[in-house]
Amino acid sequence: MPNYVIDAPETVALPVDGTDALFPVRRVYCIGRNYAAHAIEMGHDPDREPPFFFQKNPDNLDPSGTFPYPPHSSDVHHEAEMYVALKSGGTNIPLENALECVYGYGLSFDMTRRDLQGQMKKMGRPWEIGKAFERSAPCGPVHPVSAVGHLSEGQLTMTVNGETRQEGDLNQMIWKVPEMISYLSEYFELAPGDIIQSGTPSGVGPVASGDVMVMTVDGLGSLTVTVA
Repeated sequence: MPNYVIDAPETVALPVDGTDALFPVRRVYCIGRNYAAHAIEMGHDPDREPPFFFQKNPDNLDPSGTFPYPPHSSDVHHEAEMYVALKSGGTNIPLENALECVYGYGLSFDMTRRDLQGQMKKMGRPWEIGKAFERSAPCGPVHPVSAVGHLSEGQLTMTVNGETRQEGDLNQMIWKVPEMISYLSEYFELAPGDIIQSGTPSGVGPVASGDVMVMTVDGLGSLTVTVA
């Protein structure tokens, strides 16, 4: 056994749907403004520019079904997304081989302290304080490709307290799953256990304590998260 000087952190892992197995998480990549309508609502041109990514931390992923409202913010927004879980990786992965890296797909939220993110944008600073805070990625289990196939289309709907906030389709993603994997691998060495959050449709907005968020994607079921 390694002789660590402190207790080693626990491995972050997500449940695999329909089994008692776990998917260990290595890194979490998030693509920004990957739906044209969301780019517009955030004040940006939706033309197909090179994609950009930011990161959350593995332990930001939280399958508990509860999202604790974070401190130092009065404007926390929901962003409903599909995530991609990788079983293999590498560098400079050819586009035609990219889907071979995918183990499965799941549902997640990219919760955002919008006020703090906005402050960082104005100051030209990184976004982590607005994006990578504790439990900022409520999520559901991984659905293996062997059970659900590869998802290139499917209705995405998100409600808060029964009111529809976000609607879109996976086929509206500007950068598709194989393109995200291939592009990322040009700049990072992807590996088993990596998660890619694939962006959110328009309709993002604030939540408050007591709200119930429900996200549904065709083929992946639903995810219910309560704001604590």
